[in-house]
Amino acid sequence: MGTIVTKDGTHLFYKDWGTGQPIVFHHGWPLSGDDWDNQMLYFLSKGFRVIAHDRRGHGRSGATSTNNDMDTYAADVAALASHLDLKGAVHIGHSTGGGEVARYVARHGGGGRVAKAVLIGAVPPVMVKSATNPGGLPIEVFDGFRAALAANRAQFYKDVPGGPFYGYNRPGAKVSQGVVDNWWRQGMMGDAKSQYDCVKAFSETDFTEDLKKIEVPVLVLHGDDDQIVPIADSAQLSIKLLKHGTLKVYPGLPHGMCTTHPDAINADLLAFVKA
Repeated sequence: MGTIVTKDGTHLFYKDWGTGQPIVFHHGWPLSGDDWDNQMLYFLSKGFRVIAHDRRGHGRSGATSTNNDMDTYAADVAALASHLDLKGAVHIGHSTGGGEVARYVARHGGGGRVAKAVLIGAVPPVMVKSATNPGGLPIEVFDGFRAALAANRAQFYKDVPGGPFYGYNRPGAKVSQGVVDNWWRQGMMGDAKSQYDCVKAFSETDFTEDLKKIEVPVLVLHGDDDQIVPIADSAQLSIKLLKHGTLKVYPGLPHGMCTTHPDAINADLLAFVKA
């Protein structure tokens, strides 16, 4: 575990375990690298080097009142990859982290640094509804996120994992209080202003051109009961823009399926990485 300092002086925390081909995990909003613990331990046991950073303003990384945007997030990853001298890495991103992966690979992934990429429940191509994206979510949805965060972040960060994030609001769902508490713990570690700004970054950034530019194989995984990033306006559009994309849909699985169904997800990730 360690930290690097970016060009603007922000300290970025990261975990770096093992040896072998590097796999870099990019977490969702408003979480931290800890959200990948299951996958990191799994791939470590398979002989891979596993790396996860806390995005600026999240987890144990430093916070900034500005520069909480996808261009900066991708540049931060590029700085980390350079610091660790990563070559032939597989970058795996969930949700907001999927957007980060798309922008990083498109803009900074050349020169053999990236071998493959995975987008899981990811926000690309663009989430917010507009004239050019009529199937997107209305801006009022994201305004609601910001209002709830500003009004009572601590309660909001219980309501999200306790409800739609893991599908715990579905009839017959078995709620894991530990999972809910761990989501809350990660979210509350981060900086409120940075997380507030990140809502705009994950909802309004258009990754269309990034997806078109990616030359490496990309695996797109999505649950068809994802209530946070609906599949119709994300994975099903992204796969049409990727040059070398493969889409796998999981019937009935929620946004947080890496946590609720790790055995299935991990097996598919391993098969893709090894292919």
